[in-house]
Amino acid sequence: MELTVNGERFTVTRRAGSPGVYDFTWDSGPNARYGFTAAVHGTARLEDAELEDAAPEFLGQVDPATGHLAE
Repeated sequence: MELTVNGERFTVTRRAGSPGVYDFTWDSGPNARYGFTAAVHGTARLEDAELEDAAPEFLGQVDPATGHLAE
């Protein structure tokens, strides 16, 4: 799934063999193949709106100077 949030592009994939786990690759970010993972407990799936909500939370934690999560 391709996702654009706040002008940033992500590719979201469900992790094979891990129900409820989604890997987000930040395609428009400054660091190749950088991103994050979101998960829901059990075998439930995240709805599109929930996936869209996860991206701004991630972006809000990124240090603009490095493009990585702030420490």
